[in-house]
Amino acid sequence: MRLLLSWVLSALAVWIVAHLVPGISVSGPVAALIAALAIGFINATIGLVLKVITFPLTLITLGLFWFVINALMLELASVVVPGFHVNGFRAAFLGAIVLSLVNLLLKSLLMPRKEHR
Repeated sequence: MRLLLSWVLSALAVWIVAHLVPGISVSGPVAALIAALAIGFINATIGLVLKVITFPLTLITLGLFWFVINALMLELASVVVPGFHVNGFRAAFLGAIVLSLVNLLLKSLLMPRKEHR
């Protein structure tokens, strides 16, 4: 149930980002759900490998290079998902930052934390 809620909140975050960031568009709720799934899958596979490989550069830039990697993953998802479009790296970069913040906000507000005993 928690995984399903996380997926829906990520899709809502994609939809919100599409309305906030110029250059990012989503054609509807189904495209937002598929885009959220694709972004999660790409970040868990290719994104993870890229983050490990570019870790020294990330250290030098104090973590800012991860935004570049997230922007590239967002652009890759727009190539794969019909109905989800990112126009250029600037939109992807800004979209990656806003998507991270919106995802963090939605999940902190709507997903209950598990208590450890």
